[in-house]
Amino acid sequence: MPELARRSLMAAGLAALPLAARGQAGWPSERPISFIVPFPPGGGTDVMARAMIPHMERHLPGARFVVLNRPGAGAEVGYTALASAAPDGHTIGVVIIPSLQTVTIERTPRYRLEDLAYLGGVVDDPGGFFVAPDSPLRTPADLVAHAKANPDKVAVGTAGIGSDDHLLMMGFDRAAGTRLVHVPFAGQAPTITALLGRHITVAAMNIGESLELVKQGQVRPLAQASPTRSALAPDIPTFREQGLDLTGGVVRGIALPAATPAPIRARLEAALLATMDDPAWQAEAARLYQPLRRMDGAAFTQLVHQEAEALRRLWQERPWKD
Repeated sequence: MPELARRSLMAAGLAALPLAARGQAGWPSERPISFIVPFPPGGGTDVMARAMIPHMERHLPGARFVVLNRPGAGAEVGYTALASAAPDGHTIGVVIIPSLQTVTIERTPRYRLEDLAYLGGVVDDPGGFFVAPDSPLRTPADLVAHAKANPDKVAVGTAGIGSDDHLLMMGFDRAAGTRLVHVPFAGQAPTITALLGRHITVAAMNIGESLELVKQGQVRPLAQASPTRSALAPDIPTFREQGLDLTGGVVRGIALPAATPAPIRARLEAALLATMDDPAWQAEAARLYQPLRRMDGAAFTQLVHQEAEALRRLWQERPWKD
């Protein structure tokens, strides 16, 4: 067969393929893969994503990732951007349990849990309560006494309505019989500013993203909400140790549009798991106070839907509306 005719037949056959199938042949390409972070720069989620990128690229030869921060509406803006992106393997992003689910329970956003495919889990970061360095509060018991003496006056700052921080505050109220005042912020930075400015009494934040602040003496922890003391924070007692059966935190994982072709999804999942098994990433994560939790796509998918059911039951009992 003449070369020109052969090339023409090949071109015709390629054109007949679905667009997604054509994209697989040259993937990854020189085009960068967008890595959506649904929060502003500088927080624990953003730090995790940026630190992971060099390791992901090493385990996915030819790929180049670029972080795109898409904050807003309690992470809904970023989740929507991820779910609605072209399913061609050029967009992945961080999803957060519980905010991924709480947004869909509180309102009707422009994404569904089923619009995403879940590649795996990366970080499991327990929550905690923090106060200013000179606060008279030293323990959760001190906070309980102070809150009961000042009902509806003790302000707790969180990362937003329906965030894991907010749910932790609600859990504290239930366990201790208090009535704390919720003050939602758009991320950790304004929460810290409000705490140091004495506009709030307590900041509810994740342990991993707060340990550097503790080290610098900017905040002081009251308790962590892990079942047992986190390996990254062995000196911070748990709520349970101090008489309150209270646990909670955030799980950060990676997802992509659900319609992304299976071969591309498989390669991305393999790169993620190879990264999680990489001693270089493990050392970097420890340096950045990122408590790792390795989950493959199936395990993370199961967790996403299990937590969604639990949160729906909680919403029916006590909606987190403000």
